[in-house]
Amino acid sequence: MRVKEQGILAQAACAAGALILSLALSSAAALAQDKTPDKTYIMKITLPTLHDTVHQVALNWAAAVERDSGGRIKAQVYPASQLGSIPRQIEGTQFGSIQALLVPPEFMVGVDPRFEVMAAPGLVNSMQHGQRVAGDPNVLKLMLALGADKGLHGVGLFMATPSSIISRTPIRHLADFKGKKLRIFASKFQSEAFERLGVTPVAMTLGDVLPAIQQGTIDGADAALNVYVPMHYVDAAKYVTETNQPAIFIIMEVNQKWLDTLPKDLQDIVVKDAASESVKINPWALDFRHKMQKDWVAQGGELINLPPDEQAQMMKTLASVGEDVSTSSPALHQAYETVASAAKQTEQGPSQ
Repeated sequence: MRVKEQGILAQAACAAGALILSLALSSAAALAQDKTPDKTYIMKITLPTLHDTVHQVALNWAAAVERDSGGRIKAQVYPASQLGSIPRQIEGTQFGSIQALLVPPEFMVGVDPRFEVMAAPGLVNSMQHGQRVAGDPNVLKLMLALGADKGLHGVGLFMATPSSIISRTPIRHLADFKGKKLRIFASKFQSEAFERLGVTPVAMTLGDVLPAIQQGTIDGADAALNVYVPMHYVDAAKYVTETNQPAIFIIMEVNQKWLDTLPKDLQDIVVKDAASESVKINPWALDFRHKMQKDWVAQGGELINLPPDEQAQMMKTLASVGEDVSTSSPALHQAYETVASAAKQTEQGPSQ
């Protein structure tokens, strides 16, 4: 009997222990579930520029995400390549040390060569046209899906500005391009275009451009007044030739793994706010472009336009770059055709 009674007591003790453990686990799970809505997620947003359209979008996106999440997402904006050069910013966003990135897509050709199609010269003829292209459903479907297998989730696309050439000596005519060594973005579309103009193109990340101009390593650079004015490039070179080609688009990317860690409602907020802010910025970007033109002259710089006949000649020279470069790869060619078709279809129409 004693043995039997001991067995019964042991079974009772096990059952009680199991019940206590079950209740403890349930309580812990309930407690964890209760705390989930109050958890704070850090969202670091990186970009290469400062006090420009790209920076403004980052600030607007950060504010919208914090507001719409009720403070559950804390967004931190790091402009002017504070988190590293453009390649390091891209890598950081791919692998999760950075949560979000705003950058010209052609810098991401190492992730997928199709990212560079937006840099084709002659793609758009004005900022309003570029804004319509950036909002085209087929373009968005293409561009935002690139990098999905490389840790990235595209959430927005917008046109920041037309590009222009800053130079140590003035470029007033097409002949003045010949023999110049100019910084370009990391894009075959850009290198081919500038080679046709007699330029030696040098791919370079933005943080290296100003020192290179100051030291005479390069004769100038392809970027935009949105960069030259806020970063005070006039101290190194005062001549800006407004070629307006190519257009500078910006893609907004989020680290996929980080996005997956968010509750569904916060995922939706991050994605929807990015899409919204990439459109809301359009009128601001137009006004800012005009402001930069005035501010450059006020800083002591000179704005130059090629004579109309030479501008037309330049565009004729560059007209086939997109088609010629894209034929190197069927996938690249298909992507270029998608963007070029959208550009043609949106050439006429009201601005957003």
